[in-house]
Amino acid sequence: MRTLEMDIRGQVCPSSLLLVLREINRQHRDLMVGHLCMVVLTDNRDATGTIPEAVRNMGIDAVVEKVDGYYRITTQQQKH
Repeated sequence: MRTLEMDIRGQVCPSSLLLVLREINRQHRDLMVGHLCMVVLTDNRDATGTIPEAVRNMGIDAVVEKVDGYYRITTQQQKH
């Protein structure tokens, strides 16, 4: 499985959400079949709610972890 990392620290919602959604739309097939895992790095607390909610609505799983001063949102194929 390939990992794509997006560092959007410094971006605020809604631009952080739009950047991630644009990339997910580009990579959607690989995410859905399990060939790709996307890791988003953000320092915007609002993004930790909006991004996971949006990607889950697209059928993609999202996990949020707090790391030193920022958040890591990992998106990948939903487990069935």
